[in-house]
Amino acid sequence: MSAACWVDPLGPPSCFAKRVLVTGGAGFIASHVIVSLVEDYPNYMIINLDKLDYCASLKNLETISNKQNYKFIQGDICDSHFVKLLFETEKIDIVLHFAAQTHVDLSFVRAFEFTYVNVYGTHVLVSAAHEAGVEKFIYVSTDEVYGGSLDKEFDESSPKQPTNPYASSKAEAECFVQSYWEQYKESYIRKKNPFALSLSFQLSSQEAVMFTDHINIQKSCIHGSGLQKRNFLYATDVVEAFLTVLKKGKPGEIYNIGTTFEMSVLQLAKELIQLIKETNSESEMENWVDYVNDRPINDMRYPMKSEKIRGLGWRPKVPWKEGIKKTIEWYKENFDNWKNADKALEPFPAQPPFV
Repeated sequence: MSAACWVDPLGPPSCFAKRVLVTGGAGFIASHVIVSLVEDYPNYMIINLDKLDYCASLKNLETISNKQNYKFIQGDICDSHFVKLLFETEKIDIVLHFAAQTHVDLSFVRAFEFTYVNVYGTHVLVSAAHEAGVEKFIYVSTDEVYGGSLDKEFDESSPKQPTNPYASSKAEAECFVQSYWEQYKESYIRKKNPFALSLSFQLSSQEAVMFTDHINIQKSCIHGSGLQKRNFLYATDVVEAFLTVLKKGKPGEIYNIGTTFEMSVLQLAKELIQLIKETNSESEMENWVDYVNDRPINDMRYPMKSEKIRGLGWRPKVPWKEGIKKTIEWYKENFDNWKNADKALEPFPAQPPFV
């Protein structure tokens, strides 16, 4: 693989095989993806673009902050002039687009803001990527675009039926990305256009295992009955899924990242309390649970088929018991990294920082 050399006006020439832009790289999952890319691909320059809004922290990236193949740039994907200049100056080859307004509860009261950032921001980004002739654009969506289901499993061809403003904005953004592939795939396939755009899509099961409440010092808040079920993946398994699509995914394809392991929110809370408080008493566990008003709409399940990405060789590796213990230890050491998370959730203070 030949290296593309780029002259930095503020420093020496930099030669890297690829230059990868990760948007929203200071977020939870994206920061883990960046660390893996920086460490596993020393011949790639990894550029982290983040606005540093709520639930963003550069502390997750301190271990690689001084690496020669890593750069952080603070900026807004909705600033079209900035984004265009970024692609021109950084000579981007690949885009992994994580940046978005998130938290379902917040979307009910800030729907226009979610539409602006998630839809308009994605349109700005994919348009600039196309104009710059990037090789691959990977859009990170959400399982929630499919809507909820009590029995039917969703595959990559399932229709989008979002039930909340966050999911709706992600679904619309996904449509913009797909439309660019439909417009320009012929020029990409036939190799006639040197600035052709190769697109790959991902629908991420966002329920990466996360210890999300300070239940060591306060009650765990449960929406409604807490019987809503979610699928859980350990963070490193999610990272491996993204890297698998990056390396092996076919242009224009959608890949569901999912697992068959499922647990109710209430059961998750009880397991966390049991592990942290070291108690098996149901009555004591109930003392640490606080039931609050449910969301206006709360899907009961997001069952997804993920055979397609498994066909690329990806499999979850970390079992639940091991993953949840590692997650608790991680949050004990790193929870202060997310000190602004609670403030972002007003007027829904009961909502945990990651869902």
